[in-house]
Amino acid sequence: MIGKLFAVVGVEGAGRLRANLLGLVAESVLMGVGFVLMVPLLGALLTNDVPGSVTWLAATAGLMILYSFVRYRTQIAGYLAAVGLANGLYRTLGDHIAKLPIGWFEAERVGRVGRLTSQGVIDVMGVPAHLLRPVVSAIVTPVTVVALMFVFDWRLALATVLTAPIIAFVFRWTGDLVQSTDHRVDAAASEAAGRVVEFAQAQAVLRAFGRASEGHTQLSDALQEQRDAGRHQIFRVSSGLTSFVLVLQLAFTVILIFGTNLALGGEIDIPELLALLVLTVRYVEPLIGAADLGGALRISQNSLARMDALLATAPLAEPATSKRVVSSDIEFENVGFSYGDTPVLEEVSFTVPERTMTAIVGPSGSGKTTVLRLISRFWDVGAGAVRVGGVNVREQSTLDLMAQISTVFQDVYLFDATIEENIRIGRPDATADEVEQAAQLARVDEIADRLPGGLRARVGEGGAALSGGERQRVSIARAILKDTPIVLLDEATAALDPVNEAAVQDGLRELTKEKTLVVVAHRLQTVQSADQILFLDGGKIVERGSHEELLADNGRYADFWKERSRASGWRLAGSGND
Repeated sequence: MIGKLFAVVGVEGAGRLRANLLGLVAESVLMGVGFVLMVPLLGALLTNDVPGSVTWLAATAGLMILYSFVRYRTQIAGYLAAVGLANGLYRTLGDHIAKLPIGWFEAERVGRVGRLTSQGVIDVMGVPAHLLRPVVSAIVTPVTVVALMFVFDWRLALATVLTAPIIAFVFRWTGDLVQSTDHRVDAAASEAAGRVVEFAQAQAVLRAFGRASEGHTQLSDALQEQRDAGRHQIFRVSSGLTSFVLVLQLAFTVILIFGTNLALGGEIDIPELLALLVLTVRYVEPLIGAADLGGALRISQNSLARMDALLATAPLAEPATSKRVVSSDIEFENVGFSYGDTPVLEEVSFTVPERTMTAIVGPSGSGKTTVLRLISRFWDVGAGAVRVGGVNVREQSTLDLMAQISTVFQDVYLFDATIEENIRIGRPDATADEVEQAAQLARVDEIADRLPGGLRARVGEGGAALSGGERQRVSIARAILKDTPIVLLDEATAALDPVNEAAVQDGLRELTKEKTLVVVAHRLQTVQSADQILFLDGGKIVERGSHEELLADNGRYADFWKERSRASGWRLAGSGND
């Protein structure tokens, strides 16, 4: 475990952790020596040896002063190491998570990452802050005590040594109990946390169908499992701790009986026996303290192992040198892609010339959004190649690739910040005038006008203070502000009413005049204005061409167009001014 800690804290953190460990070892040795000094001190007191008593008392006092100084320094070093460890973990985990493919972030994994980066980091940083001291003391202090016991009576020291393997075995067994039950507790807590968030987010649906009072079955089951897992852990750990303390007491009893027999046989003096028995108590005492925290150490070890597993997950490979792009065109060459074992795209090939608009249409589940995400390299293709600007996306760094692309996806997430701050994510160094211009083009200024604070109004977690269409407009403003040569739109206007859609389309039209534009859309006017239309079905391009060409072919696209045209003319009976 210590080796893994050194691996994640970085150079500066490793220095602090090493200083903390060395200080704890020194502190524990001094504590052991201090305990041993009680033997001659008690011997002198019980035999009325005043000069000897003063000498040994002075030596003990001097040792305790030194111990206090070392203890203070190691306490400070422990907290500094804990802070450095937390910083190192957050930095290492954050940098690694940012490089993982989007496909890795399944719902279950997101919950586990959330718990790992919150409670997990707290568990691990508690090791140098609170747990290393009793653990190091439980090992080093008894070893020091036993080693120096041989100076006074080798037989009693040997009897003490013989109890060590049994104590170590039971201590390890107790720790294994904690470690094994912690996996279930962690899984249950992660599931419960995810279900609580889901329950909160689903309130509108639950209340609309009258289910709010009945609760949420999945949440109830998750909370029940969390309670059962916690109870199971408490039961098993309590039995282990009880067994460990019992073994310690039995070991002390055995040493007490053995020492008493030596005294009754006249082989050691009574004062010396009393001093050695006090020393034996000091041998047992750190072990009892370690028993209370041994479980916490195993939990921290589990958290560190889960972090290690996360860091072992292969990120998207970055090229040693990012190749320079020469244009803003996009090319798919025999691309194949699967989500797990489910194929989504098969031998997809097309070219989007720079400064043109390509619309991708087709039935749900045909792979339209996947095409956009492969352009952004949210995943690596399973076969073939995706080129942006004439260069394979695998041969471009993530920063260089993203610098060429602005994306507006159907699912919009806003941070719990102001409208302005959410727009500025598109280009953090933009001026206030540029932010306002982007807001006007996306009609976000209309939203700001009705909110206290205008563009500085907070949007709430996930943009909860705004409607779906309003969140989409903020997302479009981000893309406008970023001002890249390639723009990807996935149903960017789907959540807007007709009036706002027309206004936003005007802004996008001005924005994309000189851009390479790829649009996934079902709106007829968006599709009709495309330079090229790709009809995707079953993971393959079954038709391609302009709007007029595809209508003339009277194929799948023509059927799609007719169906959409009929749907756009539907109206509810009695809904007009008949």
